[in-house]
Amino acid sequence: MTDAELLKQCHTVLPGHRPRSPAEMFAAMAAWCETNSVAHDVYGNGELIQQFEQKIASLLGFETAVFCISGTMAQVTALRLACEDRGSRLAALHPTSHILVHEKSNYQLLGHFDALQVGDRHRPFTVADLAQIPDRLGAVALELPMREIGGQVPSWKELEAIKAHCRNSKVHLHMDGARLWESAAGYQRSAGEIASGFDSAYVSLYKGIGGLGGAMLAGTERFVARAAEWFRRQGGNVIHRSPYVVSAAMQFEQRLADMPLYFRRTERLYDTLRDYPSIKVNPARPQANMLHLHLPVSRERALEIRNDVARDHQIWLFGRAAHGALPCTSVVELYVGDNLTGMPDHVVRKALDLLCAAMEKTA
Repeated sequence: MTDAELLKQCHTVLPGHRPRSPAEMFAAMAAWCETNSVAHDVYGNGELIQQFEQKIASLLGFETAVFCISGTMAQVTALRLACEDRGSRLAALHPTSHILVHEKSNYQLLGHFDALQVGDRHRPFTVADLAQIPDRLGAVALELPMREIGGQVPSWKELEAIKAHCRNSKVHLHMDGARLWESAAGYQRSAGEIASGFDSAYVSLYKGIGGLGGAMLAGTERFVARAAEWFRRQGGNVIHRSPYVVSAAMQFEQRLADMPLYFRRTERLYDTLRDYPSIKVNPARPQANMLHLHLPVSRERALEIRNDVARDHQIWLFGRAAHGALPCTSVVELYVGDNLTGMPDHVVRKALDLLCAAMEKTA
């Protein structure tokens, strides 16, 4: 049985939001379009998309924003232009940056910029890390929160120091805001407060928001116009962006309103996890509505336990698992969304009891 088939038969799913089937999603989109008299855009020109772009820009405090078919295209384009503007091809990235970990060396093979890794891979980089770089940087990219290290963020004081350092050094500061809305709940600050001091920002339309796909890049009018031209050059000029925009816009307000609720549920989950000492949690305290669980079993065994629990108890514990740094350890991610928010504590405990019992048998 495939992972998808196992997941489908589960009545209890810990991570994420309840997925909509294509039929459910398309029906909801059609109803929303009918209610709001939505027409297709043509190559990005249309009332809905342009209003939504400006809405994102206003929330983040930027002059304007533009839709991009993917965050992968948006980010390397933004950093390319930033480095051109500042006269240096060097862009500082955290070792766990999505660009370095998941994008198949696109920045290098497509000639966008030169990447310089900064900071410790297990922690957000600091202003001290940036200050120690002897080279002249064109750009710095900062992910908020940092998905690959459990959703960690710099402290607010550290974030403000990084902004000041980049401003004083005349370095373009770009935000990888794939999960920015989740950071806002953790910081207890508005998205605009967090984005203030950045020169550009990317946000996803599908991760926390739940749209079909797509992204927005925000910045000055001139910067965004140049980025849009580069999106066209790279094949991103799809004739209708309306399916992506509708799927995000129709639930955007509700998702943002629910982010504090997801964060409070994450805090409760941390309280519960204290009763399971074999599970090590990263970060040590909630910083966004996501976390990593470090397990004392191999990746292969973790996936085997997940599948056994799904088959025997119809409970889905987690999605992917990664190898841990030590032998016979693994790391799994939990994104706290609608599923956990509506789940009673005793159901969560049953799931964790099953996980820990299986791990103890392994030991």
